[in-house]
Amino acid sequence: MAVDFVLYCKSYRKDLLRVKRLLDSLRQHNIESIPFYISTPESDRDSLFALLGNGHDFQWVSDESIVRANPLAPQDIQRTKPGGISQQVIKSEFWRLGLAQNYLCIDSDSVFIRDFTKSDFLAPDGDPYTVLHQNKEFFQMAINRGHLRVERDLRIEAEAVRALFGRVGPNYYCAPSPFIWSAKVWESLDLNYLQPKGITLWDLVTPEHPESLIYGEALLSYQAIPVRMIEPLFRIYHYDWQYYLARRWGETEEKLKENFIGVIYQSAWEAEMDFGAPTKSLPSRLLRKVKRFLRLLQSYL
Repeated sequence: MAVDFVLYCKSYRKDLLRVKRLLDSLRQHNIESIPFYISTPESDRDSLFALLGNGHDFQWVSDESIVRANPLAPQDIQRTKPGGISQQVIKSEFWRLGLAQNYLCIDSDSVFIRDFTKSDFLAPDGDPYTVLHQNKEFFQMAINRGHLRVERDLRIEAEAVRALFGRVGPNYYCAPSPFIWSAKVWESLDLNYLQPKGITLWDLVTPEHPESLIYGEALLSYQAIPVRMIEPLFRIYHYDWQYYLARRWGETEEKLKENFIGVIYQSAWEAEMDFGAPTKSLPSRLLRKVKRFLRLLQSYL
């Protein structure tokens, strides 16, 4: 029988050091011992257990088992899709395993910074809250710093997904992760949108149609659960310039505990946490460090 709530992280070999850091933070702050699931490709299982131990404080499932849980999904379709798309769909399809009614979908580059309980994610009646907002603070920061493409690109994405469902109104964003997802919402999308069109989520999720926006629009369209909007649970640094600017304003993990239960350090600019031998050349890595230093200097302007 499915439990009411679990934590879930979809990962892979490159992110295993980040998963270890995430698990260490859960050991400290998951005070109700909410079950924690990690999925990876079957080929990464041995590396995961070698690094994290025997799994007493997490449970492993394979990405392949999640893919197989959808009888309409072609066998091994994840091998034919770009890694980013496969990751989004597998995270979204975790509900099909029947392990939980709701789950917190956590990215590997996340870290919990204070104690949390189920009440941070579930309302008293058992239905989850949903991170749903208009992203105005981040957009304004990007505009102030001259990063105009940030707002434009995210707005285009939101408008594209909103159009799929025919909703009229403002753009809403469900990011950043972690996402509080309900199996009822994903099932309502399957029954009301995907099956009538003869498609699966593997067809719907594209770089232009990310899974987080699809979930939000499905929630607003089909109302499978009450819409209870909350602000993001984690502070995310999408870009290193954003991190440097926040630090200059006096932002620290200790201060963030007042409003957030965790922090996300984007893996795209935290290459030192990649598991295994570097895949980029030494000149490329040096150039990245130079660019990061220049963006640090820019934060003072």
